[in-house]
Amino acid sequence: MPGPVRTDVSASSAYRGVVPEVEEGTFSNGVPYLRTGQGPALLVAAGLTTEHANPTGAVRRASLTWAAPFARHFTVHLVNRRPGLAAGTSMSDLAADYADVIEQDLGEPVLLHGTSTGGSIALQLAVDRPELVRRLVLAAAACRLSAEGRQVMAEVARLTAAGDTRAATAAIMAAGTPPRLRVLTRPAGWVMGQFTPRDQRDMLVTIAAEDTFDVEPRLDRTTAPTLVLGGTADGFYTRDLFERTAAGISQGRAVVWEGRSHVGVAGGKVPAAVALGYLLA
Repeated sequence: MPGPVRTDVSASSAYRGVVPEVEEGTFSNGVPYLRTGQGPALLVAAGLTTEHANPTGAVRRASLTWAAPFARHFTVHLVNRRPGLAAGTSMSDLAADYADVIEQDLGEPVLLHGTSTGGSIALQLAVDRPELVRRLVLAAAACRLSAEGRQVMAEVARLTAAGDTRAATAAIMAAGTPPRLRVLTRPAGWVMGQFTPRDQRDMLVTIAAEDTFDVEPRLDRTTAPTLVLGGTADGFYTRDLFERTAAGISQGRAVVWEGRSHVGVAGGKVPAAVALGYLLA
């Protein structure tokens, strides 16, 4: 059963008329979640975060705003990863945590939506435990990082380990936005980096796990109908990777927007609407 649950009165008040009441807690294996809405279970795996905890502040508001249309049809579980990861944790280990949540806490196969790193873990779960996934959406995610994406994340890990969180945040924000905007997002990321947590060990373990992630040879194990959403201006993936991922899955299809960035797909209203329609199909 889930751990202690707290009703988020401030969030539910802020979103009254937009999303139902929000509950916050941890599942039995320590995976944190925000839960909202009613209907079939939809597990939503977040992208890379500096710490493995439920979001707060502006990120929390943005997450709940994104979830609002989904919460009208599903019980949405916005999940992060378990905190306190051991060095050497693999993507299969992270996917196994979600498998435990589905089996021990939710009790039935789920609809699954994963964004960026969360999409990598969601796809790993669909490959390792296909019987637990009813339908899958991968937003700004694919079967592996591109060469450029690996280089960016290696630099982010190096800078973070060295304590230069400003430069690390600048690098990841620049790669997430269109090339024409990077002259603006890089300095903005540098400013924002001063507010990131000092202890980012969980993020570093996750980056290391995703560096070796590549399930292309095993995509045919995925039995869930799968939608891959991507953009041609993504600094972590290429059009080819999005399309190869969909092609490797028997019921896979890809929608790739010309000129959309990583952030533009991960948080955009149009990709979210396409994802919702696919999950409702």
